[in-house]
Amino acid sequence: MTDLRRLPPLQGLVFFEAAARHLNFTAAAQELGASQPAVSHRIGLLEDDLGVPLFKREHRGVSLSADGVRLFEAVHESLGMIGSAVAHIRARRNRQVLTVATDFGFASYWLMPQLGTLRKLMADLDVRIMTSQKAFDIREEAVDVAIAFGSGHWPGCEAELLFPEIVIPVCSPVFKATHGLNENMTTLAQLPLLHLESEEPMRWLGWDSWFAQHNIAPGGVAEGRDLSFNNYPLVIQAAITGQGLALGWFPLVADLLQSGQLVTAAAAPVTTGNGYFLVRPNAQRTTAAANLFRQWIVGECEKALVQYAVQAVI
Repeated sequence: MTDLRRLPPLQGLVFFEAAARHLNFTAAAQELGASQPAVSHRIGLLEDDLGVPLFKREHRGVSLSADGVRLFEAVHESLGMIGSAVAHIRARRNRQVLTVATDFGFASYWLMPQLGTLRKLMADLDVRIMTSQKAFDIREEAVDVAIAFGSGHWPGCEAELLFPEIVIPVCSPVFKATHGLNENMTTLAQLPLLHLESEEPMRWLGWDSWFAQHNIAPGGVAEGRDLSFNNYPLVIQAAITGQGLALGWFPLVADLLQSGQLVTAAAAPVTTGNGYFLVRPNAQRTTAAANLFRQWIVGECEKALVQYAVQAVI
């Protein structure tokens, strides 16, 4: 049984579309880089395959038959769609792609809100963001740059400080009012605490270290009142909803403090020798996109530190 939906040779359809669009075999041949007899031959084979004439051969040229009009409409639209898809793919191939690795907190509370300015600066740049709460070796990852938290030492890499670790207790306004929080920091140890878990040695300041910095003994909180989470956005969301006290890293929580979703639970910031660093492998060839990203993020972080300097010591 004949398959009525069997397609004729695709090259014949391309030759037909050009000839039908120009209504001139010679013009079609010039566009396709072929000879006029070659175009005529291809169209003859297509007409034989379909069993109908597609052109009316007239004294002054050619015109489309009814079947030719129907086929031209379908082929012209289809080739146009294919051409658009091919152009899109080629354009994406020519676009720069920058892959940035960081943790959940930095991505959610600082990088994402700032991406609009980066996209204006680098309109032709595609940014791919990879997030993980775990420490990783950037030299073994398919990334261009990393914004990593730590002491500044990554073997085989250059690290540039973006933000020092500045930490202050935060909570919701309702939580603060309900528990009557004031400058007496010893009361904080008696309240529900929100912890950021780590599967590895703790790289960031935890509640025990914060209390130790202020010579406050661990409180007598009843077991089960504290909450622990494996990523920072969950910690902050729990604080916003009044579940307990969280440690807020500047300037990650600065916008939340400005909007009033969070308030400082005590005027007692702690600054450590750790922080967020821009990390790039020494052996990796630096791309223009990576260099421009570095200039952008260093400048934005410097502005953020100045803007939130007052808040950081409230």
